[in-house]
Amino acid sequence: MTMATTNHTLLHPELVLLDVMAFNQEELLRELSSQLLSKGYVKDSFADAVIAREKTFPTGLVTSGVCVAIPHTDAIHVVKPGILIANLREPVIFKEMGNGVNDIKVEIIFLLAINKPESQIGVLKKLMNIFSKADVLLELKHAKSVLETLEILNQEIA
Repeated sequence: MTMATTNHTLLHPELVLLDVMAFNQEELLRELSSQLLSKGYVKDSFADAVIAREKTFPTGLVTSGVCVAIPHTDAIHVVKPGILIANLREPVIFKEMGNGVNDIKVEIIFLLAINKPESQIGVLKKLMNIFSKADVLLELKHAKSVLETLEILNQEIA
């Protein structure tokens, strides 16, 4: 997937959620998955699959400025590709990717719905590039609108 392709096929205004509230990780992942389901991006099986994968392979990332998580699951649970971006009102605890022990206070979720496994690595690389930039993550955290969020991401991906 080229950057332009990623830009135009995965980022959609309907998948940017601001001021999201949840008491815990499972509640958050179920709510975000239901948003994807209601918009036709994923199958009914997506939420349970994401939650199960997160328990086995945590996706919390310690990043400069704002911690993020990139929950995802197998393509079999996805109907059409997209990335749901949820800017949380209050942090939600995720386990740290790679060790599964440390608690990470996550403030932004990038919930991946990828239907072509071969494109997932490219998408993750582009996201990791964004996550390496503290200023960009802080801009995303403080974005006041869906449009502002998408403009920040489009600048970084384009």
